[in-house]
Amino acid sequence: MHEFFSTLDAIFHETFLGISAGRFAAAFATLIVALILKKVLGHIFDHVIFPLAARTRSRYDDEFLNSIRRPAELLVVIIGLFVAVQILQLPTEPVNIQRGAHAILKVLVTFDIGWALFNLVTLLDIFLYGWVSNTKSSLDDHLLPFIRKSLRAFIIFLAVIMTIQNLGYSISGLLASLGIGGLAVALAAKDTLSNIFGSFMIILDRPFHIGDWVKAGDMEGVVEEIGFRSTKIRTFAQTLITVPNNIIANLAIDNISRMPKRRIKLTLGVTYETSPAQMRQAVSQIREMLKNHPAIQQDFLLVNFTDYGASSLDILVYCFTTTTVWGEYLDAREDVCLKIMDILEQLGLEIAFPSRSIYLRGQNSSEAKLQEGVPESLVSPMNFESQQAGGV
Repeated sequence: MHEFFSTLDAIFHETFLGISAGRFAAAFATLIVALILKKVLGHIFDHVIFPLAARTRSRYDDEFLNSIRRPAELLVVIIGLFVAVQILQLPTEPVNIQRGAHAILKVLVTFDIGWALFNLVTLLDIFLYGWVSNTKSSLDDHLLPFIRKSLRAFIIFLAVIMTIQNLGYSISGLLASLGIGGLAVALAAKDTLSNIFGSFMIILDRPFHIGDWVKAGDMEGVVEEIGFRSTKIRTFAQTLITVPNNIIANLAIDNISRMPKRRIKLTLGVTYETSPAQMRQAVSQIREMLKNHPAIQQDFLLVNFTDYGASSLDILVYCFTTTTVWGEYLDAREDVCLKIMDILEQLGLEIAFPSRSIYLRGQNSSEAKLQEGVPESLVSPMNFESQQAGGV
């Protein structure tokens, strides 16, 4: 028995690259323990953590756990490798093996973190998908995959840069060359990039949706398509205007479809033969008609005698319809106008129109002769005085 332990002690003290067999055995045992802990962690995820997360209504905790499970298991193995390296105490001469081992461990940690972040992009994807699914625009549907792929490409780029740095290489020259190349690409694709940023602005501000009636600069029509690069507007002449998103994002947009009600503004001119009593009755009856009209909003309306016009006595009618649909609005406006005509007809009032009464005085007559509606060209040889007057 003594010889057995002596032989075993001799074996453990045997060295390879300056490392005893006992340290190799301890490092190997550490790796075995790390692999066992990895299996235990996976078992805990499957039978404890995931069932608890499944009890909640939110999808975010489930996706979060799915995203970090594999990286967490790998992290346990990396920790085991780090402990094993510390146990081995790798030599530094003539080749610094320990430094190389630490560099590899840093690369593994960088990969593990990048892997977790790469998977966590799914959480943002779920959040944005729930947001864009409630919109009518197809632009955000196109941009969602672009955002997801861009974030993941950025994470991979950072992981590669950090890996190069952990391996002991300088990345300043690489970053400088990438900066110059990126500047060249940005200048070459300036319009494309500006359209992309314009698309982001449309997504964030949401000034219009597909089907909205908009006015932007000299353009007016219905938004037919919102694309990744441009927006298409169908004019009322049935032509199609294609506007780059960087241009439309910088224009003042009047979204007519978003007004909660449509305005009716009329100026009624009645003749100067209208008496004050008739004017009061006309204003009162028109106001009462609007208050009882089902297509007119009752929160704000005005009917007032406002002006002594050049040819008429003016009544202002100002109100809003309950509908914003163009066809229904025209029907309501037509009905209001017809009802006003009925009221004026019942009161014996007439709509005034621009007219002129010309008073002529002949050379041999001392009495003024009144002639109505005589063209000025027929009386040019005589002296005359003209006066504007209302009447038919």
